[in-house]
Amino acid sequence: MPPIPPPRASGFTSTTQIPLYWAVYGPDGAPRLLVLHGGPGAHHDYLLPQMLQLADSYELIFYDQRGGGRSKTDDRTPITWRTHVEELDHVIGELRVDPATIVGYSWGGLLAILYAIEAAAGRTRHRPTRLVLIDPAPVTRAYREDFEREFLRRQSDAAVGKLRADLAGSGLRERDPDAYRQRAFELSVAGYFADPAATHDLTPFRVTGRVQQSVWESLGQYNLLAPGQLDSIVVPTLIVHGRQDPIPLASSEAAATAMGAQLVVIEDAGHVPYVEQPQALFTAVRDFLVHQD
Repeated sequence: MPPIPPPRASGFTSTTQIPLYWAVYGPDGAPRLLVLHGGPGAHHDYLLPQMLQLADSYELIFYDQRGGGRSKTDDRTPITWRTHVEELDHVIGELRVDPATIVGYSWGGLLAILYAIEAAAGRTRHRPTRLVLIDPAPVTRAYREDFEREFLRRQSDAAVGKLRADLAGSGLRERDPDAYRQRAFELSVAGYFADPAATHDLTPFRVTGRVQQSVWESLGQYNLLAPGQLDSIVVPTLIVHGRQDPIPLASSEAAATAMGAQLVVIEDAGHVPYVEQPQALFTAVRDFLVHQD
């Protein structure tokens, strides 16, 4: 895997309650894409370097959402989905991403949806003009419970268990701590992949547990398929979903139907198509953006 290059520009926001780290890649003056990472409580750089394939034609703007990465905070005030929506609105304004094309991955896809719903209701200062949702998090609590069961089943698979046991008995922890940590990370995310061997190409990341828990708790028994939610979003939308994603394909299918969105299903890909099937993913994204320009 090639190294992650430094951003063309970076800094911290000044209009959000706490400073949020941002980074820009791609040519100055190119069409701008605001990319939302997953989590909640993670950070943007695990989308790199693969997502930078789009930086040949687009200016990509990333930021670490509150509570993760370089936007960590000692403030123990609960971070909710509304916190993230409000700060996304500030980021769009401060970094001049309006009109906003938002590319959301995993939780970032759900955040983009929540933002679009709030914008449609007139509760934000800005509005998205296009959405690209890559393996978005489940759109109902019931679908999320399906995902949790399936991910646990995969992580409890005998083959994954054997790999964990082999690692524990390998002595790698003492011989090469960095290699041990990398392999332990790979095994912790194996259930997300169609082929667990591809985990080696995913940039390691960490999730701030209290942030993740706080955000999901704030959503409660959410159901974005209810009237007035997903069906209120009328902007052009592409949803891409890996066929072998532990997140149910049915969630993205239902979202696409409710939103009138284009749905592309990528074969031989789990939850991380930008690692597993980048050509199929980025071809779909480019085709969508070109036809919506």
